[in-house]
Amino acid sequence: MAASARAVVIGGGIGGLAAGAALHRRGWEVTVLERARSLAPAGAAISLAPNALRALDVLGIGDEIRELAAWQGDGGLRTPSGRWLSRSDAAAATARFGDPLVLLPRATLIDRLAALLPPGGVRTGTVATVVDPGDGGRPARVRCGPADAGGPTAHEELEAELVVGADGFNSRVRTALFPDHPGPVYAGFTTWRVLIPLPGVAFASHETWGRGRLWGTHPLHDGRVYAYAAAVTPAGGRAPDDERAELLRRYGDWHHPVPAVLAATRPVDVLRHDVHHLATPPAAYHAGRVALLGDAAHAMPPTLGQGGNQAVEDAVVLAHHARDLAAYTAARLPRTTAIARQAVRIARVNMAGGRAAVAVRDTAMTALSRLGPALFLRGFDGIADWRPPYAAGDVQLGEPQGRET
Repeated sequence: MAASARAVVIGGGIGGLAAGAALHRRGWEVTVLERARSLAPAGAAISLAPNALRALDVLGIGDEIRELAAWQGDGGLRTPSGRWLSRSDAAAATARFGDPLVLLPRATLIDRLAALLPPGGVRTGTVATVVDPGDGGRPARVRCGPADAGGPTAHEELEAELVVGADGFNSRVRTALFPDHPGPVYAGFTTWRVLIPLPGVAFASHETWGRGRLWGTHPLHDGRVYAYAAAVTPAGGRAPDDERAELLRRYGDWHHPVPAVLAATRPVDVLRHDVHHLATPPAAYHAGRVALLGDAAHAMPPTLGQGGNQAVEDAVVLAHHARDLAAYTAARLPRTTAIARQAVRIARVNMAGGRAAVAVRDTAMTALSRLGPALFLRGFDGIADWRPPYAAGDVQLGEPQGRET
């Protein structure tokens, strides 16, 4: 009799879980393999733009996530002294793109996505390696084993009609498919992230641009505050004492509420990660029966807030084209490459360090703001207005081809 086709997803982050959920919804038998011992995310929060919310509609959780939107009223871009360079408005963004911008803890999204998979569909503490990408006549093969054994040395092999490489910017799957690809490069700056309670402190949601530095502070639906910072610095750097102290040195004299956030932050609350991106996109997002997704395919700087959003888009488009991976590449590679390049261009602007360049930048942003918030929002045209290639309730397109057993 006919059985559902098998899919193995390597990587249990947002993109991998979304892909697993999308494929499961289409009738695939899905196994997600995650190297870490748990699905606890490494990041603090994620911003979901309207394009990602519409992708989540396909998975049936879009409205649930929309209810977590916390941004109300004004926000915008500031200087370290507190002067507003430009204003933006939550209502204007919703009116332009048809949906709000939702900032939520990464753990919340991970939990919602994992709940869409069947019991036993996620295996943590598992290292996986593609040993054969397969082709039209044979399945792909994945060797997997416990992470604490140092790798998949002598353990089981899984065969699958589809393997999804969602294993991040240092993707081993990408290296297996395209061994000559140069891999990720350092973007030139490092980031810090904090997710803490901050009761009694009122502020407008904002991002602040300094000289080679930036800071953002935003409220979450659960009452906590998400703050992030970035600074131009050599790769691999670490604070001589602790990262909270480093933040105090770099941002302690910036405008309210930055000092209040730092006062409420403990060293253990601060995450620091260097930013890497794929300056050269892979030749394709697939080879054989293996597809790349998310940072494994198109790691980008966080300056547009689209890294996770594009991974969720990838997931639903991949499920749609699961039997035709060339169509998946054709649908995703041009779009994500263009967005990644835009993120790099924006990073050059908001991380500018020269006095003259900063003065020109700030003057331009002020002038742009005077022309109205709609003009400022145009930078997200073609990104935030994306819609999935099929209706949320359409279960016919992208159904897997069964195998005989």
